[in-house]
Amino acid sequence: MPGTVEVLLVPHVPDEIRGEGPVFDKMLKEQETADVRLRIEEALGGRRPLGTTCLVNWVRYKTLRVKARVVVYEEEDPVGVENRVIKRLNQTISPLPVEQEYPGWRFGRPVRVSSVYDIVLAIGTEKLKDSGWAGLPGPPTDYDFYPINPPVGPAPDFAQLAIGYMNTYGVSYEELKAALSKTAVKNHHNGALNPKAHFQREITFEQAQNAPMIAWPLGLYDCCGVSDGAAAAIICRADMAKSFRDDYILVKGLNVACGFEQSLALQDWDNAHVPENVAAARGAYEEAGIKNPREEVDMAEVHDCFTITELVIMEDLGFSPRGKVIEDVNSGFFELDGGLAVNPDGGLKCFGHPIGASGLRMIYEVYKQLQGKAGPRQLKKIDIGVTHNLGGYPAIAVVSVAVFGRRD
Repeated sequence: MPGTVEVLLVPHVPDEIRGEGPVFDKMLKEQETADVRLRIEEALGGRRPLGTTCLVNWVRYKTLRVKARVVVYEEEDPVGVENRVIKRLNQTISPLPVEQEYPGWRFGRPVRVSSVYDIVLAIGTEKLKDSGWAGLPGPPTDYDFYPINPPVGPAPDFAQLAIGYMNTYGVSYEELKAALSKTAVKNHHNGALNPKAHFQREITFEQAQNAPMIAWPLGLYDCCGVSDGAAAAIICRADMAKSFRDDYILVKGLNVACGFEQSLALQDWDNAHVPENVAAARGAYEEAGIKNPREEVDMAEVHDCFTITELVIMEDLGFSPRGKVIEDVNSGFFELDGGLAVNPDGGLKCFGHPIGASGLRMIYEVYKQLQGKAGPRQLKKIDIGVTHNLGGYPAIAVVSVAVFGRRD
């Protein structure tokens, strides 16, 4: 009786593009599932595969993951059949050259409001306290569906990001833990100045250092809380804004990047960066004309669900060089009076994470800072603000990055 064999192909990704985030368009004929099936038929002398799945990494680079099921007859060697298919696919599918980028790489860019509608009301709301969960709603507990990454919850997943960072850059636990604690202290200080924050109390470095461990090396104060919340914004065409008020702000760049858990399929992923962060930031900066984000951006509201997430985002968004964010934390670079203020409203650390509202909450802070109406946490210099929001986990995320500025 004939049986089946499953073929899985993940092409090699050149080391020189790992972690840099170049993104490639998938619109090449050889990446289409129908064409992949044709290549398999050619390899098997006309025998059609039972099923073929063709996945493309839209986020960092053109990595193609092909999964196919083919019939193997009794007299055939399954390994030989598999090798014939992989050999044929390798002749036609390979990563794009590092220097080659295509114009259509901005996957998932939202349609600009000015080209579709005149005025839009955006609302985000969340009632996590009514969900019955102690934390965020968890994934299904079907472990067969998660053969690589079991559903352990947010804290252990992001704790792995901290471990990956230590391993990648040779950072000791003591060095990283001190930087995480300083980040928590910073955000609690900022939140104490914000009457809209959920947590309006400062903490000490010693409290953060000695707090109960949640998922090593993340302690209690390294984790954001669970909150209910809502936020709203009115968006209109730029040429209409002046008819409503004089102190409106402009959306100068906007980009969204979406992954499909491709990082877990790559043996060289360091678990010390989030590729979707890099991709989303690159597109937003390009549209806004930002060449040097560390020097040109004055403030950033980022998705600090955990303190390690904020540290990694600083590098992914180009605010700190790779492996150097701890130096910037120690120097106070991200504090209110530093070179680039991060989470001046207190961030998720002080607002919690009412999922639907978090992104608009970030934009609200940028809005107030650019208007000069942020009260005791008002920055002295603010011309460009950036927001960063993340959904998912380090290995699979949807990320939005937006750049805002004052009216022309």
